Amino acid sequence: MPAGEHEFVVVANRLPVDITVAEDGSLDWERSPGGLVTALAPIMQKNDGAWVGWSGKVDLEHEPFDAEGMRLWPVTLSGDEVARYYEGFSNATLWPLYHDVIVPPEFHRTWWNTYASVNRRFAAAAAEAVAPGGTVWVHDYQLQLVPSVLRLLRPDVKIGFFNHIPFPPLEIFTQLPWRQQVVEGLLGADLVGFQRPGDAANFLRAVRRLTDLQVRGPQVTIPGRWSRPDRTVRAQAFPISIDAESFDQLARTPEVVERAKRIRAELGNPDVLLLGVDRLDYTKGIRHRLKAFGELLEDGQLRIPEACMVQVASPSRERVDQYRQLRDEVEVTVGRINGDYGTLGRAAVHYLHHSYPVEEMAALYVAADIMLVTSLRDGMNLVAKEYVAARSDLGGVLVLSEFTGAADELTHALTVNPHDIDGTKATIMRAVGMEKKEARRRMRGLRRRVLEHDVQRWADDFLGYLAMSVPTPPEMGTVAAQPTTPEQSTEAASGTDGRTATRTRKQEAP
Repeated sequence: MPAGEHEFVVVANRLPVDITVAEDGSLDWERSPGGLVTALAPIMQKNDGAWVGWSGKVDLEHEPFDAEGMRLWPVTLSGDEVARYYEGFSNATLWPLYHDVIVPPEFHRTWWNTYASVNRRFAAAAAEAVAPGGTVWVHDYQLQLVPSVLRLLRPDVKIGFFNHIPFPPLEIFTQLPWRQQVVEGLLGADLVGFQRPGDAANFLRAVRRLTDLQVRGPQVTIPGRWSRPDRTVRAQAFPISIDAESFDQLARTPEVVERAKRIRAELGNPDVLLLGVDRLDYTKGIRHRLKAFGELLEDGQLRIPEACMVQVASPSRERVDQYRQLRDEVEVTVGRINGDYGTLGRAAVHYLHHSYPVEEMAALYVAADIMLVTSLRDGMNLVAKEYVAARSDLGGVLVLSEFTGAADELTHALTVNPHDIDGTKATIMRAVGMEKKEARRRMRGLRRRVLEHDVQRWADDFLGYLAMSVPTPPEMGTVAAQPTTPEQSTEAASGTDGRTATRTRKQEAP
């Protein structure tokens, strides 16, 4: 496979643009919102970078094209592949498994085979795009096999992988029938990044249990072969963040400040405005949050209309059964609370099941007295950091689940165990009654952390570590052949430059 021309290549499930297809078949696009694109765009533009990802449209075939100062390489997915690779294995197997089995994961061999096949296609596109000796940065749980396949195809390049969601404890991870293949897939990278130190430790423990490789501290040694020396894989935490300065500036604009005042007025100028902002996902603890708020109203500790809650729950994975069921449960709970405690013209909970532009979200953050982040398990939770970045007035109190990656950094927040409803209620009331001086002190500390450790620093830290790794020089003009079956891609492509260096201590059939 000939080398490409791009020194820096990002591989992610989705392209950084939203593509629309006109009736005449022509394509149009606009940039997707998100901190990852913001952080990587300058690097991509400086290094003539390329971004490999799915367009989001089923069966859409398109040649690579230029957008936002980078080359975009669409990977075509069929409807069956989306159902099995994305909705199936990624979001009905890996997502619940990696989030502490809040709902039971499903294990289907057909899903796994499609997952492996799609990962090979992403790896092949990256191998075609990257220049000799270039850098490839692979993102997230949908593409955990890409590093090992890419290592076979292009042993000359540096490969980084970042897992945006938690990596589960060994006792949970080993439930996955294809656990060894996933570990070997990740070991194809030179650097494997995680949100929290505990996630990196979980991965290294899995390597020790499932392989015979040497693990010392954060490094795994992959034995060399023939003229190729040993190489090392480093696993380390790199907590992701947001474009904090831009969000801070946006929240200061007169339009956002005025909109925040109107929001409070439209809600009846309550004494206490509580806010929740999430994707509608069972990991976010929305039901726990509503239960705590409903009981505070029942106990008489909070009253309507002096207090009210706004819950933004943007649509998510609506073709997956568990998400449709969650929406029904949340809406029933909201209706019950409003029926029991709402007054004429004043709802207890204002439930909003759609997405909003970033300007409206910033206004909501500025308007809210208390931000409730009650995730049951979260890799990071960037909503908490957005709220902090928006509060240049040093107002507001952040109530933050201890099960988020953000809790490791945002130590000035009030932390809760969302499973402890009584504890959550007590913490909410502590936030309600907090003296302004203490609230300002806490917010000042939170803002210092968020503004200093922004998404650009995250990208610089990761790529700085990756740059220090030295890949094995390839034989000039030769690269390994692309695997053709799921078994070849996941068992042979183990991050050892052509051979399987890891050996399971126990073999079992899926």
